[in-house]
Amino acid sequence: MKSNYFLGNGQFQLREEAMPVPGDRDVLVRVAACGICGTDVHIFHGDQGSAEVTPPVVLGHEFAGTVEAVGRDVRSLRPGDHVTVDPNIYCGACPYCRKGKKQLCTSLFAIGVNRNGGFSEYCAVPAEQCFLLDPAIPLRFGAMTEPLACCIHGIDRAGIRPGDTVLIIGCGAIGLMMLQLARLQGASGIIVSEPVAMRREIALKLGADAAIDPVHESVADAVRKGFGGLEPDVVIECVGNTVAVRQAFEAAGRGSTLLLFSVPVPGTAHPLSLMDVYKKELTVTGSMINPDTHARAAALINAGRIRFDEIITHTYPLEQLQDALLMQMNDASIKVIVEPGAAE
Repeated sequence: MKSNYFLGNGQFQLREEAMPVPGDRDVLVRVAACGICGTDVHIFHGDQGSAEVTPPVVLGHEFAGTVEAVGRDVRSLRPGDHVTVDPNIYCGACPYCRKGKKQLCTSLFAIGVNRNGGFSEYCAVPAEQCFLLDPAIPLRFGAMTEPLACCIHGIDRAGIRPGDTVLIIGCGAIGLMMLQLARLQGASGIIVSEPVAMRREIALKLGADAAIDPVHESVADAVRKGFGGLEPDVVIECVGNTVAVRQAFEAAGRGSTLLLFSVPVPGTAHPLSLMDVYKKELTVTGSMINPDTHARAAALINAGRIRFDEIITHTYPLEQLQDALLMQMNDASIKVIVEPGAAE
């Protein structure tokens, strides 16, 4: 089989190697589609992922495929099943796991980060990390389950209630999924802020009430105007740079909840006005991966409640992984998917 190994320093190497043999409680997945995540981009540039990366390793933690074989103790799955894989594995023993906050696990281990993942034709994974997909669902949509699960956790953290008004900053794949989830939560008004015209247009197609160009207008002023002079109940920042974070704080109003969802470059800092937090009674929160939300994400995908055709803009074969990563960094893309075996 073919696997594309990350060697560090922005380098990849396509290798022919033996197919992995699943353990007693594992399944062998034939990978149909694997998404490129912002975390992969961070790793490509030499930054840390959700956990420490030690090359050479096969990256790719957003993937779906078909079960090829099962270990002798596996009863929940069988060959031919379509599955999505939750890549995050927790120790279950640290204080955070024992308090029900396993996303903060001190020994977090991730498929496609610390051990070989989805940028390969086949991947062996623990059976309990797999969730069934409806065979009618395109497997490239199934590859979106993990990022959708992360967004669901973020939406839970943001606490959107029916009738709330929401501002979403950034309309990449994450922002566009947040938009759809906010609508499902019953938000009465959703405004997005995005400098790329193509992404603003797609946001409007997916249910945004208005779209702001933050390069040419004040986000805070435009949001208040769009909400009839009122301030947003919830602000969700999905970009990961200090400009977007500043705009999020400026737009947040009295009583707003501000979710800083994006993964920033390590060491990035933003000055915080403590008086604003006090006088506006702001709630500022973060969101880390997808604790116990992967099943909910799969259920939404199986039910057809989230649209992905507009979000997935490019697909590449496994051999062109580096090109795919570069395209993911380009404003011409939204979500880039790698399809192992596509060149066969």
